[in-house]
Amino acid sequence: MTATGTGLRRATGGLLLTGAVAFAAAATVLSSTFDWPHILREPGSVVLPAFAAGGTSLVWTWFATAWTYAILAVPILLLPAVLRRRDDPVLRAATYLGATSVVLSLVGFLRWVFAVPPLAHAYVTGDATTQAAVDAAWTAQHQFGGAPLGEHLGQLLIIGWSVTLSMTILRSRVLPRWLGITGLAVSTIYLLNQGDILATAVPGFPVWDLAGLLGSTSWGLWIAALGVTLLRRPISNPIPDTSDAPLARTSTPRRPITIGPRS
Repeated sequence: MTATGTGLRRATGGLLLTGAVAFAAAATVLSSTFDWPHILREPGSVVLPAFAAGGTSLVWTWFATAWTYAILAVPILLLPAVLRRRDDPVLRAATYLGATSVVLSLVGFLRWVFAVPPLAHAYVTGDATTQAAVDAAWTAQHQFGGAPLGEHLGQLLIIGWSVTLSMTILRSRVLPRWLGITGLAVSTIYLLNQGDILATAVPGFPVWDLAGLLGSTSWGLWIAALGVTLLRRPISNPIPDTSDAPLARTSTPRRPITIGPRS
């Protein structure tokens, strides 16, 4: 790999690791101060007063959570070039889906910065009629910007990207095989969290309570491991896909004719 290729590989690995670690730090603060993500399933009468009590620091915590996650869009877009798979149409399509997923999740996070603060203020300062109206407005924006965009579509698309990347790793051997295997495993666990999201619209839908915690945590660790691997290990020469290539004609090589004494 050229010096430019090595630099791109290390930059991509560094961004993956930085994004994973920074987001984990911001999410940990958010969890300890706002009971996230469990509070997402609470009604507005619980969420809005708790948000208002968090003050400006909680708004900035959501801001940090949003933009640290957004870092991942850049290395996702760079990975096909780093892996020397820019001509792979499946990986290229999955890359766009992965980047789109990050944007959708960013919208879901940033609504806590721009949409929720005025709702929380109106709720805690309003009378019963105002609170009922604000509660309805909260539910509407939460069930649109949160559950379907940030969680449902955001998670499904990033899982699709992870599965495609894992299959690419297993097929081409450009990175260690264990990364592909673990990528498929964590993606499967993360996918089970869709039950919790669908249950917000379909009461009684089967839910595995640990899927969100285990899925998101293991997926974040996998992203960090992918980043570390790119930082430390050169990209292997990809194995070409020759399944559609015509059979090559083979022949037995002839022994060269030599002139002179033979021993």
